Amino acid sequence: MDAPNAAAQAPAATPGGAAAEAAAVDAAAAAGTAVATAGLRVGLVAGEASGDLLGSLLLRALRDRWPGLAPGGIGGPLMRAQGFDAWWPSERLAVNGFADALGHVPALWQMRRRLGARLLLERPALFVGIDAPDFNLGLEKRLKRAGLRCVHFVCPSIWAWRSGRAARLAASADHVLCLFPFEPALLAQHGVAATFVGHPLADLIPLEPPHAQARRALGLDGDAPVIALLPGSRGSEVARLGPRFIDAAARLHAQRPQLRFVLPAAPGMRARLEPMLAAQRLPLQLLDGRSHEALAACDVALVASGTATLETALFKRPMVIAYHTHPINWWIVEHFVHTRWAGLPNILAGEGVVPELLQHAATPEAIAAELGALLDDPTRQAAMRTRFDALHRELRRDTARAATDAIAQVLQA
Repeated sequence: MDAPNAAAQAPAATPGGAAAEAAAVDAAAAAGTAVATAGLRVGLVAGEASGDLLGSLLLRALRDRWPGLAPGGIGGPLMRAQGFDAWWPSERLAVNGFADALGHVPALWQMRRRLGARLLLERPALFVGIDAPDFNLGLEKRLKRAGLRCVHFVCPSIWAWRSGRAARLAASADHVLCLFPFEPALLAQHGVAATFVGHPLADLIPLEPPHAQARRALGLDGDAPVIALLPGSRGSEVARLGPRFIDAAARLHAQRPQLRFVLPAAPGMRARLEPMLAAQRLPLQLLDGRSHEALAACDVALVASGTATLETALFKRPMVIAYHTHPINWWIVEHFVHTRWAGLPNILAGEGVVPELLQHAATPEAIAAELGALLDDPTRQAAMRTRFDALHRELRRDTARAATDAIAQVLQA
């Protein structure tokens, strides 16, 4: 779920090579070789795959406005493709929930301390923390106190839980870039300057998804119904949800042999998924990434709660949301999260447009039954698509340009 995930954006420990890595980082910082001296110097930290995507889109827009841009910090492959100098990979921040984060607290402190020291040494014109609030807000506070301008990209889910982070935002960021329209007014109540910039996925995903083209690209010939399985991008999510999703697919296929399945594996997750699939005989394509093609090609999707639920909605695909997490994480959800729904489409709609099967309800039997009911109800599918289209149009705001406009105002202040 979005809320508990946001609680633990701590970096994963990497066994071995830590001393060598630290020495290399210190040497690069001391020599000033990691960030070019020409152009606008910007520090960024992006956590996980969703942050990497946000960062890559922002970098492209920043470079269009400031061609001599010199960005560095923590980022993933999409950001590196935009010329980003990744001092650490964003995968080091991919931790799911409070329970998984506990073991990584020392690594969190060490990475944030070293990164802060390097940024203070190089003193970029701007620092942008992309999501990962538990990592970024403390870093931003340190940088802001030292006179650096700080922008936080993605308002933390203070409307769902941990509302006290609004006060931390005021102390950490000069400006917040919000993905959802109701967030700036909420932040204004706490004295935080903010701008609604729309959601970049709404710009990236076409209003009319290329269904037939995607099916051809994936070799899905004929009219057989296709179900996309998206069990998450983190190792702990795949470990908990992968078997449930695959078991549910097998049960559904036994009842409906005409069904076909696609499963886009997040980076590094194929090796975890292959043993789960070996135990089942399913007409399933295991893809390396290509989640957007899978969503464009499918008829219905089974999705883990998180950003993927919004992506699925923007592709106008009827879906079932399912999630199961560590018992400690679930206890936190039950006691501290104050939204009625887990999935972003439901939260943004203010009602249960999409069925949600959470924790003890997320059994393979229940998931298969919910998917079957949705497949058999074209009226319900059409209603979902109509709501998703309205949501898409509301969030489509040319996010990259709106974000750079807001950043330009911060730089001129």
